[in-house]
Amino acid sequence: MPPVAPSHPVYLRLVRASGWYDLIVTAGFATPWTYALVHRLLSAGGEAAGLGAMPALTPIQTLYANLMGSVVVVWSVLRVVRPLPLHGLLDGVARVLFALWQAYALAHGGPGVLWPFLVLEVSFGVAQLAPWARARAAAVGEAGRGVRESGQGW
Repeated sequence: MPPVAPSHPVYLRLVRASGWYDLIVTAGFATPWTYALVHRLLSAGGEAAGLGAMPALTPIQTLYANLMGSVVVVWSVLRVVRPLPLHGLLDGVARVLFALWQAYALAHGGPGVLWPFLVLEVSFGVAQLAPWARARAAAVGEAGRGVRESGQGW
């Protein structure tokens, strides 16, 4: 299949799919009660898989998880209800940032249970940013051809 442009329906389905993924994965982070359950499940799953448990639950950790969960849930609903090319670009940038901070946490002793999330962040980020990078490279190439053809170049 040839590469798709950011405005292509296939790309918009990817934007919507990433919204559904985020909604499913982060909805449990949005309230203190659901985060306590998610924290226990992540700890148990991490220990069972040999990836380590989550750090002990604290009120500040819960606050930050709830803030992140609330914002991501709203952002996810927007992408599910109204996927736009710009939403894919911005989500790709956000995923780069999330991946950087997850990698930072892992490099500084964070629980290995972060690894699967890091892999998915990078995968969705690359998938959503690649069409924009290709479009940019094509535009730069066309601009360069136009300059050379007009004799305006170096």
